[in-house]
Amino acid sequence: VWHRIEQSSASEAKVLITGENGTGKELVAREIHRRGSRSERPFVELNCAAIPDTLLESELFGHEKGAFTSAVGRRKGKFELADGGTLFLDEIADMSLSAQAKVLRAVQEQRFERIGGEESLSVDVRLIAATNKNIPELISQGKFREDLFFRLNVVPIHVAPLRDRQDDLEKLITYFMRKYRKRPDDAPRPFTPEALDRLRRYRWPGNIRELKNFIERINIMTDEQEITAEMVDHFLGEKKQNQTPTDMQRYQGMRLAQAKADFERRLIEERLRECDFNISQTAESLGVYPSNLHGKIKKYGIMKEK
Repeated sequence: VWHRIEQSSASEAKVLITGENGTGKELVAREIHRRGSRSERPFVELNCAAIPDTLLESELFGHEKGAFTSAVGRRKGKFELADGGTLFLDEIADMSLSAQAKVLRAVQEQRFERIGGEESLSVDVRLIAATNKNIPELISQGKFREDLFFRLNVVPIHVAPLRDRQDDLEKLITYFMRKYRKRPDDAPRPFTPEALDRLRRYRWPGNIRELKNFIERINIMTDEQEITAEMVDHFLGEKKQNQTPTDMQRYQGMRLAQAKADFERRLIEERLRECDFNISQTAESLGVYPSNLHGKIKKYGIMKEK
């Protein structure tokens, strides 16, 4: 991955990043931008899965005053805001075919019109896209434009899940320990060999997102000079990976509907913690719409931990 980042940073080519939820696709996109010639220009991102189809085109291209009922003024879209810099379209495979066609034109011609506008606007944007889906399979199903795929897939980068990237784990730990240290002049605290062994054996179901949240939490809540295996067990929760069939005792005597609701609540609570209660990220990782997730949170009375 790091070699591909270096290669793509030295060019202006479009990049398509693929991988599971939470594997760090946004981190890769930001690193490409940071190392490239546009690093001093804007980095603008849009999660296509988090925006309803009715609003997506307005988010991408902006709108003129009066273009639709709630358009009370002119608004710039992401393409315009990213002019001169990089536009990162996350979960692009969730975009409707209609929006795909307009993105294709904007990519090909580097021009577009705001919704409700007639003026053709010219932009200079480097496009990086990402998805957790199999786009060739979506193309065969008629759900994704093949011509847009070929335009985007100039430099393909696949980000493997963290459980398959043992070589990257210590680099990422050092990166996040430095990023989330309490004071800028503090040196990142080391992990004992036993603590690192615990982290290597953990499966990281939430991928890099879970690692980031774990490191941030341990930096905030501890002051020791080094991170021990006991601290890792406490903050990571070894019970996640050491569950046994005896855990099924929890559901003994429950009706199916009650057991399903209990499991759903526990899963949502755990995923919300992994995503630091970010509704869009949590909904994305669970494969549901944010509005549906809001309904579940209200239904189960889930509150953010203080």
